[in-house]
Amino acid sequence: MDPALDYGSTSYKQAYGRLTGAVIEGEQEAYGNYLKLAKLMPQHQAEFLDAARIERRHQRSFQSCSRNLGVNADRSWAKEVFAELRDRFSTAAAAGNLVPCLLIQALVVECLAIATYNAYIPVADDFSRKVAETVIQDEYQHLNFGQSWFKQNFESLRAEIQAANQTILPIAHRILARISYDAAHMGMDLQSLEEEFTIRYGEALEEIGFSFDEVYRMAASRSLAA
Repeated sequence: MDPALDYGSTSYKQAYGRLTGAVIEGEQEAYGNYLKLAKLMPQHQAEFLDAARIERRHQRSFQSCSRNLGVNADRSWAKEVFAELRDRFSTAAAAGNLVPCLLIQALVVECLAIATYNAYIPVADDFSRKVAETVIQDEYQHLNFGQSWFKQNFESLRAEIQAANQTILPIAHRILARISYDAAHMGMDLQSLEEEFTIRYGEALEEIGFSFDEVYRMAASRSLAA
């Protein structure tokens, strides 16, 4: 535990309630997304249903973290944080548009989770740290599935991925901006948080087939968030 942080203070618990609410709601979003992906991609139904079960387990684990500190997770605030990304996923799913859905869940959401947990683990209370260290291993596996599928279908989907990225990446950076205030009050390094997401997402795009220069240009999509 970080001796510089007072885990029992009112200010810490308020920040913890909002950020943990976002984490719990993020796991709920992932659970629902994977159930929808199971319908969109029936050939991978077993993998997606298993991923959904794992995300639900993560949600319960972080709820235990809140109870351990005697904090009520602020999920109503968290729902607002994820509203834009949720709407983007729902619109694409309703239209049967697979690429934005898989990009959102298998790359963007997983990279957001990995970045957040990696920034949180060094400053977490002992109970929460152990939970986050376990959860993050599952998130890496889910990210690997998305990378592998896009890589196998890269040439036929290149243009769709680029188009989806232009609208989805700015949303991800807006989510990071929304959680940054509370993350800072919990001792998290905001520069590391932003860099971790950018690096993880960029590496994922390179892994599926984009060149470094292409990834750099795609990252410029975040300017749309301004």
